[in-house]
Amino acid sequence: MTETSADTMPEQVQIGVVNVAVFKDMNALLQYIVPAEGPVFAGSAIAINPEKVLSAANNSQLRDVIAAADIRYADGIGVVKAIRRRLGRHVERIPGCELWQALMLRAAQFQVPVFIVGAKPEVLAQTRTQLIAGGTKLVGAVDGYFSDEAKLIAQIKQSEARIVSVAMGSPRQELLIQRIRQAHPNCFYMGVGGTYDVYTGNVKRAPALWCKLNLEWAYRLLLQPSRIGRQLGLLRYLWWYWTGKV
Repeated sequence: MTETSADTMPEQVQIGVVNVAVFKDMNALLQYIVPAEGPVFAGSAIAINPEKVLSAANNSQLRDVIAAADIRYADGIGVVKAIRRRLGRHVERIPGCELWQALMLRAAQFQVPVFIVGAKPEVLAQTRTQLIAGGTKLVGAVDGYFSDEAKLIAQIKQSEARIVSVAMGSPRQELLIQRIRQAHPNCFYMGVGGTYDVYTGNVKRAPALWCKLNLEWAYRLLLQPSRIGRQLGLLRYLWWYWTGKV
């Protein structure tokens, strides 16, 4: 599939127990979410990497959360390689952090109203300032320490936002998105984890060369050796890949 539009569902490839949408590159996904002509895609997106594929195989709650998303895009290089082998053509990785930042720029270009949720108050304030400076039509911002979910949902609904991003970690952010969508369905939702921290410079992302070589996981492991248990689990995914199970 080369190009997509909001009225044409993207091709799907099953990786383990997860169906992943196939987009040629990030630009194709951005055009799908915010078409140059026509309404913003009403639905939700979730990033898929090998760790999520592994966890979904044994965790029914996570599997349901992933299945509830309308767009499951390939964030991890292990998932991208499996798709490339399955389809026999080139497909690019779409890092969630980069996708969100590009989506904010596209929202600014077309003046799509945006509402952001999550992160610490100071990080959210910095994110808000940077987005507005970049031309984003920000219609609301609530940090991740809110105490009244009903009030939050009412704020989002009243704001008439058409893009809502939630930075609260998975699967908490996706479960919240499901509840918000019930009250405000005509909107695009995206769970973004620690993206606001990266966007504001509070958390350092891997250097460009590491990202280009798809070694962000190794960089994070060097910074956080405690992640070794999670990374060793990916050996099982590698085995699945080489034995053709994904």
